[in-house]
Amino acid sequence: MADGFDLGDIKRRMEGALTSFNKDLGGLRTGRASASLLDPVMVDAYGQKMPINQVANVGAPEPKLITVQIWDKTMVGPVEKAVREAGLGLNPVVDGQNLRIPMPDLNEERRKELVKVGKGYAEDAKVAVRHVRRDAMETLKKAEKDKEIGQDESRASSDKVQKMTDEMVTEVDKILSAKETEIMQV
Repeated sequence: MADGFDLGDIKRRMEGALTSFNKDLGGLRTGRASASLLDPVMVDAYGQKMPINQVANVGAPEPKLITVQIWDKTMVGPVEKAVREAGLGLNPVVDGQNLRIPMPDLNEERRKELVKVGKGYAEDAKVAVRHVRRDAMETLKKAEKDKEIGQDESRASSDKVQKMTDEMVTEVDKILSAKETEIMQV
């Protein structure tokens, strides 16, 4: 096989793009409570910025409610402030050492905006997968030109890379479709 060409590495890089896409979609608010919605929230804790899950337990016991159980009483104010200022449109209610965060309903216009954002994330993921494919194809062409591999082996490897790319793009479309359905559900 050609130097620098490894199907396993190519698959890993494509799956990395898919993982990143899934993480981006996880941050989109769907009107349904999800603990992952607060993952990007950073709290000013003990003189530094920390993810909310390092100062509290985050849960979603009901479809329209997120709960945050803060471990340290002195962190209640900073956690509440961080959630309010995170740009998620959420208003936490302080309940002792807990925050109760009701999920407001999304209007039709906001749902459509979220779908557009999701489509943008999907396009970014597809571009990343295609970049991996391009790198692999260039490696194969160079190896063939340098007589490291034969034309038949190059063609077979190219076909495998293309098949892998098609599968990843189909997977991105499938995930986006499911998220769209979830967002538009009233």
